Amino acid sequence: KQEKGNLILCHCPFQVTQGTNQIVMNCADIDIITASFVPEGGEEINATGFNYQNEDEKVTLCFPSILQKGSGSLKIDFVGELNDKMKGFYRSKYTTPSGENRYAAVTQFEATDARRAFPCWDEPAIKATFDITLIIPKDRIALSNMNVVDRKPYPEDHSLVEVKFATTPIMSTYLVAFVIGEYDFVESQSSDGVTVRVYTPVGKAEQGKFALEVATKTLPFYKDYFSVPYPLPKIDLIAIADFAAGAMENWGLVTYRETALLIDPKNSCASSRQWVALVVGHELAHQWFGNLVTMEWWTHLWLNEGFASWIEYLCVDHCFPEYDIWTQFVSADYTRALDLDALDNSHPIEVDVGHPSEVDEIFDAISYSKGASVIRMLHNYIGDEDFRKGMNAYLLKFQHKNASTEDLWECLEQASGKPIAAVMNSWTKQMGFPIIVVDQEQHGSDRVLKISQKKFCASGPRNGTYENCPNWMVPISICTSEDPSCTKMKVLLDQPETTVNITNIAPDHWIKINPGTVGFYRIQYSTTMLESLLPGIRDLTLLPVDRLGLQNDLFSLARAGMISTVEVLKVMEAFVNEPNYTVWSDLSCNLGVLSSLLSHTDFHEDIQEFIRDLFTPIGMKLGWDSKTGEGHLDALLRGLVLGKLGKAGHKATLEEARRRFKEHVEGKQTLPADLRSPVYLTVLKHGDSTTLDTMLKLHKQADMQEEKNRIERVLGAIPAPDLIQRVLNFALSEEVRPQDTVSVIGGVAGSSKQGRKAAWKFVKDNWEELHNRYQGGFLISRLIKLTADGFAIDKMAAEVKSFFESHHAPAAERTVQQCCENILLNAAWLKRDAEDIHQYLLQRKAPPV
Repeated sequence: KQEKGNLILCHCPFQVTQGTNQIVMNCADIDIITASFVPEGGEEINATGFNYQNEDEKVTLCFPSILQKGSGSLKIDFVGELNDKMKGFYRSKYTTPSGENRYAAVTQFEATDARRAFPCWDEPAIKATFDITLIIPKDRIALSNMNVVDRKPYPEDHSLVEVKFATTPIMSTYLVAFVIGEYDFVESQSSDGVTVRVYTPVGKAEQGKFALEVATKTLPFYKDYFSVPYPLPKIDLIAIADFAAGAMENWGLVTYRETALLIDPKNSCASSRQWVALVVGHELAHQWFGNLVTMEWWTHLWLNEGFASWIEYLCVDHCFPEYDIWTQFVSADYTRALDLDALDNSHPIEVDVGHPSEVDEIFDAISYSKGASVIRMLHNYIGDEDFRKGMNAYLLKFQHKNASTEDLWECLEQASGKPIAAVMNSWTKQMGFPIIVVDQEQHGSDRVLKISQKKFCASGPRNGTYENCPNWMVPISICTSEDPSCTKMKVLLDQPETTVNITNIAPDHWIKINPGTVGFYRIQYSTTMLESLLPGIRDLTLLPVDRLGLQNDLFSLARAGMISTVEVLKVMEAFVNEPNYTVWSDLSCNLGVLSSLLSHTDFHEDIQEFIRDLFTPIGMKLGWDSKTGEGHLDALLRGLVLGKLGKAGHKATLEEARRRFKEHVEGKQTLPADLRSPVYLTVLKHGDSTTLDTMLKLHKQADMQEEKNRIERVLGAIPAPDLIQRVLNFALSEEVRPQDTVSVIGGVAGSSKQGRKAAWKFVKDNWEELHNRYQGGFLISRLIKLTADGFAIDKMAAEVKSFFESHHAPAAERTVQQCCENILLNAAWLKRDAEDIHQYLLQRKAPPV
């Protein structure tokens, strides 16, 4: 499997600041052949020994005499390996148009894997310029961070060429990149003169056009937003077949999974286009925020990721206003972060990081989604103009250097005159967030609000005194029914409780906290306040994002045992007139959680009926076929609703899905891309071995990775135990790319009670292979989360815990603890509410007396 690389020469100018006979550098899976130091104007000194500290991924070069102070250069000959681990310098398998398997050589260095490609000082704060030359087969393309300055035949072998790239700016090692393979490309110029290319697999250049369009619009947008031009002459975006992450922001050469970059106008669905737009926006933001200014150390990773995860939405909103993307942010990032951060096993946004294996673990929803959510809250608190002023000052002050969280706060504080550091420290340095408890009294024409904060815990309120409770600096906005979209009042809650007086408000007018659902907290209203808000769901006077937020808060209060789940089911029934895709999407998610919880009971069918009743009216209204004048969000909503109805066994939906599937397979009428997921899911959920065979055949024939993934994600819905086993075995087969195995197994785990058990057993039985395949990386955490999170019996928490005590996964330690905590929370929830839910679902159907 491992192919040894040829001798590589690495040559670096070098400053000795004090006399020493040793040089220590990072190095992993590399054999050094010779190393020498040449002082300026002096004799070459050969190193006499290399001591590898494999545990620490370091090597010490020992010299026979003291290297004197002054400059010189270090030369190293070494041999490395082109590995199969999707990190460092690795090989990626692809199939040529004629069906032959070949390999590309590509890099993925973040966080700590540049040291697998060449010995270096592999830390973000040790920046340097890089001169890269690659010797490659002459029929291949070579790319790196900079533009090619010379390409000439290699004297020793005429089948090779030597490709030399321009010198990079001063930059961190984790952003260096090179790719060697066969690609086609599409090219354009951005309005500010940067050459943009999108590289695609051979024969698929067309599929790069959408990303090219987004990238050429985005570069000028960021240049304008930051008031700092893009600093390199070119930027390449390239699709890599085997790729662990979604994408990687290497400076000037951004690498992507195929599904995060390629769009086929005929065969790509609306959600794929949206995903590509967001990922392109995210990676291009890093070209400034991360690459030009880099975090001091991995503790500040969240600055990179949280910021890029926020501004990608700003950028997509600029390019595609019709996506209503900020409402989607709330359901995709904000609520996800709140759920994770309510756990005792969460962590603060800023984490102390020591060993490289600890770095992988912080690429999680806290760094990305909570990071993005608190930046959105901060942007709202400061206002756009001062925020941009502060950002510009920050980028100019620290360009080509490194910065910490505090540096950013300082620039924003100077720009806005607000106590940014004081407010933000409570959000980044301590974990969790508050629940804001609100009550009201009417005094004449005034309304007096009593507002208090305490830490929100997924397991419910703790009995503790205020002394040992953390406090937050909470920017709180308030609106009223007079104008639900306009903030009537802002306060900064910086103590445990306060009262707020709102003047001139009629007794029958309602009051809402956190309009726009921007503040990173949950809200518990008094009963009367909540009751006055609920009609705003039915008559749609509340904004979509606030209808969503209200329902989501209630759902998580029910999970924490602070209200009954039945209360939430009643609120959910008020959404029957809901037109908004994102609101439905969040509802659907929460109902999925509930359905999964109740799969452990004998009344699982009753909750399916509840889902069918709730989704039928909107399903009937939308129908199966898109109508003229419909847009992006209608396509997303139709796919969501039909999938939900089909999965829950809605008879008419199931019959129509089977009919359309048959026509699709027979080649009579191809399913539009937006209907494929719901149709595939529906026929599999109620399918047999023939259905599975047909789906696997479609998978084999699919030319696009998007279609293969679409099928892989739903295969787990098949109900029969022997077929579930077939799907699990398929996950580890050659047919599935290594980064996608996880979603196949996850699909099995999330589909049913049988699937959950089978997937967990499969992970245990195949642990060696799975762990080897993803060692370290975050895919192992994702795998564990997908397969262990859904159980709801106390003893399963003990089983998961003990399995990982004897099978170590250092990069997933925190994930394992979070899974065990979630299992116990599920079990408690079931014990507490199952009977009441059952009674409610029964009496819903009972004929009125």
